[in-house]
Amino acid sequence: MNKRRIILLLLTLVLSLHISAQKSTMQKIYAYGFSASFTDSVAYFTEIQEIDSAWIGTKTKFLENRDSYSYQLKEYFAQQGDKNRTCMIIFALEKKDIEKKYLKMKKKYIKEGNFDIRYLSKTEFAFHAVEPNEIIEEAAPAENDKKKKKDKKKRS
Repeated sequence: MNKRRIILLLLTLVLSLHISAQKSTMQKIYAYGFSASFTDSVAYFTEIQEIDSAWIGTKTKFLENRDSYSYQLKEYFAQQGDKNRTCMIIFALEKKDIEKKYLKMKKKYIKEGNFDIRYLSKTEFAFHAVEPNEIIEEAAPAENDKKKKKDKKKRS
């Protein structure tokens, strides 16, 4: 009788772990992009955009693959001939929350007065949803090159 209870308990434990293992859910988010450079005083803001199928971590409430979204903006500037920009995405689950973040950040850069603030419309640049499994293909070879260089240094 005790063996059955132990087996039943273990089976229940394993099933409950499997059920709670879902790491992210697809949700609608609101986001905008920001880009600045250390070599010039131009700062860019994208319009606030709605992304219908973004993946959000269930426990962390963070946007999955945030780097892929930032990379989309970085690629846009690279195509424009401006390769040395630092880009980021700011997001929120509610439109009113992203509007507050947008205004706060915009006021900060206007107040400092050292920046030429420019805006990108949705027709100029728009984020597209990223699946949780998508990997930035161009970043992978660069990481492999870094690993190879480290391995060569270790061997020397």
